[in-house]
Amino acid sequence: IELLRERIRDPEINESLIRHVTDRLGHDRRYAIDSTKIDQELGWEPKVAFDEGIEMTIEWYLDNREWMQNVISGSYVEFYDKNYKLA
Repeated sequence: IELLRERIRDPEINESLIRHVTDRLGHDRRYAIDSTKIDQELGWEPKVAFDEGIEMTIEWYLDNREWMQNVISGSYVEFYDKNYKLA
């Protein structure tokens, strides 16, 4: 949340907009990735560090607010129906 607050700098966007929801049935207790095995067996390493990836993701959404509004409003469905309708 601190990173978002720092990056967005929009007075209309604040923590009160975060909506907490109840857990879904059968939810995972935690999401953690241990890449030790793939690193040891294949020499794999992530190309982007987690913190850097989060920042890049936030920047992408900030730079593409119009796209996000189309997703939220559902207007993209109309576009796909019009342009990709199966014959």
